[in-house]
Amino acid sequence: MATFLYRIGRWAFRRRRLVSGVWLGVLVVAVVAAAVAPEGKEEDLSMPGTESQKAFDLLDERFPQSNSQGAEARLVFRAPDGQRVTARENRAAVEDALGSLDGGDQVASTTDPYETGDVSEDGTIAYSTITYTADAVDLTEPAKSALEDAASQAREAGLTVEIGGSALDAEEEPGGTTEIIGVVVAAVVLVLALGSVVAAGLSLLTAFVGVAIAFGLVSALAVPLGLTSTVAILALMLGLAVGIDYALFITSRFRDERARGSEPEEAAGRAVGTAGSAVVFAGATVFIALVGLGVVGIPELTRIGMGGAGAVALAVLVALTLVPALFGHFAKRVSPARAKPRVWGRALSRAVRKAPSSRRPGSEPRTRRPPRPAGPGSPPAGRGSCCAGRRPCC
Repeated sequence: MATFLYRIGRWAFRRRRLVSGVWLGVLVVAVVAAAVAPEGKEEDLSMPGTESQKAFDLLDERFPQSNSQGAEARLVFRAPDGQRVTARENRAAVEDALGSLDGGDQVASTTDPYETGDVSEDGTIAYSTITYTADAVDLTEPAKSALEDAASQAREAGLTVEIGGSALDAEEEPGGTTEIIGVVVAAVVLVLALGSVVAAGLSLLTAFVGVAIAFGLVSALAVPLGLTSTVAILALMLGLAVGIDYALFITSRFRDERARGSEPEEAAGRAVGTAGSAVVFAGATVFIALVGLGVVGIPELTRIGMGGAGAVALAVLVALTLVPALFGHFAKRVSPARAKPRVWGRALSRAVRKAPSSRRPGSEPRTRRPPRPAGPGSPPAGRGSCCAGRRPCC
């Protein structure tokens, strides 16, 4: 394995233009495919065989007019100071607001707080629950606008109205503030660890390439394979994490080989042959673990595992081929600079050279007396050599 990876590293270094062009082409194809592909529809999360799924299926069977996983909203009405929501005018405002929602688009039911008893003991607050036939992701804009218009209508009548529930929950899009903060922190850590902006940027660049390709492929295959936004988010997070990690392994080893005096091509081959073996082993471990999610038998987990495994496989391929190719483009700028002696180091060396000697002035330096040549009949040097003198042997 190490020999094979060594050859791959040298080949990618020599054919850096070809390798970089191929990956650039794959990136363009993935982005274009994601742009022209139809947007995938979010499906209800189902977990066949689990008790919770059996409960949801039973609710749908007994109450077909409602959706057990449908969105829900709650309108809370508060009367002005010194008044009650049970007063005639305030009650009429509440009923008019709820009446505008009853029978609306995707609305399954609305509760009357005066009939269900959802009024506070002091009569100042009341709330109504609105259930929908679709989940929060599939709610249309007219349905959401009708809910907000009903709240505005009650506010104009003098009531304080607040909206709660999942109906107005916004779908989280990948690539938000959390990912940006993570990339900035990773960039700072890489610059401090490697001491080179180019080396840190190379690790981030290759990670971005792998993530962009994985995200584009997941978006393009969303409709044919039924992939949801959860799969895309997981592929983004995993691809970014392992992509930076694997590229950092090989970049760090390349810099070590260059510091030892290896030529750039040889250093690239050794970096991929040594650190690349660890990358393959780590990537294979994560790949097998993610694919193993399919053993559970839950379709959504199977799709999530396959999407994450694909992102990890792309990160490994990028680290083994694109990273050494970029070494060929930026070999001098990625290589570590020659270490210069620090100021305190030079000062310490001068102090040691100028330090006074410990022997007395005018005395000659001590030298070890050379051994006397052994005469005829003398014992060999070593144990029992005292017999050569006039003292008795021990």
